[in-house]
Amino acid sequence: MNNTFDQELEDRLVRYAAIDSQSDEDSPASPSTDIQFDLLRLLQTELTEIGAQDVQLTDYGVVLATIPGSVAGPTIGLLAHVDTAPQFNATGVKPRVIRGYNGGDISFPDDASLVLSPDASPYLAGKQGHDIITASGTTLLGADDKAGVSIIMTAARHLLAHPEIAHGPVRIAFTPDEEIGRGVSQALPKDLAADFAYTFDGGKVGEIEFETFSADGAEITITGVSIHPGFAKDKMVNAIHLASKIIQTLPQATMTPEVTDGAEGFIHATEMTGGSSEMKIKLILRDFEREGLAEKGDLLRQVCAAVQATEPRAKITCNIRPQYRNMRYWLENDMTPVDLARDACRKLGMDPVSVPIRGGTDGSRLTEMGVPTPNLFTGMQNIHGPLEWISVQDMAVATTFCLTLLGLAATGNDQ
Repeated sequence: MNNTFDQELEDRLVRYAAIDSQSDEDSPASPSTDIQFDLLRLLQTELTEIGAQDVQLTDYGVVLATIPGSVAGPTIGLLAHVDTAPQFNATGVKPRVIRGYNGGDISFPDDASLVLSPDASPYLAGKQGHDIITASGTTLLGADDKAGVSIIMTAARHLLAHPEIAHGPVRIAFTPDEEIGRGVSQALPKDLAADFAYTFDGGKVGEIEFETFSADGAEITITGVSIHPGFAKDKMVNAIHLASKIIQTLPQATMTPEVTDGAEGFIHATEMTGGSSEMKIKLILRDFEREGLAEKGDLLRQVCAAVQATEPRAKITCNIRPQYRNMRYWLENDMTPVDLARDACRKLGMDPVSVPIRGGTDGSRLTEMGVPTPNLFTGMQNIHGPLEWISVQDMAVATTFCLTLLGLAATGNDQ
């Protein structure tokens, strides 16, 4: 097998990353933004052009396709999401390729104050000689997860161009709205029709992830008493002050993202909007265990109740909704897809690494819904910000790994 996919992967990522496909948590639509269709429809067309079968764009915004098996084997799903994170500007992405990276600092043409340094990013220090893709400084790159899209498309084209390669049936799914936790429709497990699946949405080469956060989202609404400030004495209740008190009462020194790592969970305030008459606070709650997540929800409710007690004239509501659960709860009962991926790693001379993801993937929901779906590496780094980068050669390793995994699943031997 020709393992050199560098140019195709570079071309695909540069092309896909330039397409704005940011999702929007505040939109009730599915997909949440119309611009995601720009990339979804392009992928639908490209899959048809390379000869994939059963290509469709579903009414819930997922592109599905089939690569028929050349031999008998389990049906394996390959997934990546097309949306980019709403946390940072993703409009006007200008991808650039730094060829033969020299090991030093990387500057950005559109923001002279930005520096991507191997001192701050040790993984970068090991990529000397690689071709590095970044954005220009004012946007994220969108390798999360257009790198995964590029890897799956490149592997799919290769399989269809080489029918002599032994592999079982493959189902491809490109999803919207993963970044806002809405990438997996209730209809997707049945429509995917896979025995098990993989998301290509991970980081360092060799990482095979089967444990994620469990996650809830929360929204607190504080309704004060509004009156002209000139006549407010003993009458006004300022919702801004109560919102600030809630934030200050939460355990900021021990339970926010900036002070936690490893297996520690957190409560993270993501947005606070409104005015003196009404305020809304959005938060995300994360923990690796169900019990820890429930405790964080109870703590949030207790804080709201305590602040409410200080001002009975106000109204404070706290609504907590489930988002996803740790995929480990289901995968630990049958580690077949994880073991297969680890074997594929070893076939390529790599040591597989499994660490808990301090986040979640579409695989979290799919696994909970009955389709075991571990997460696999792409090479992406520093995601959701202007210092995002990826090595073309890492993506090529991920592509070869994908093909090897599919061969192992069908025959027990790499192809």
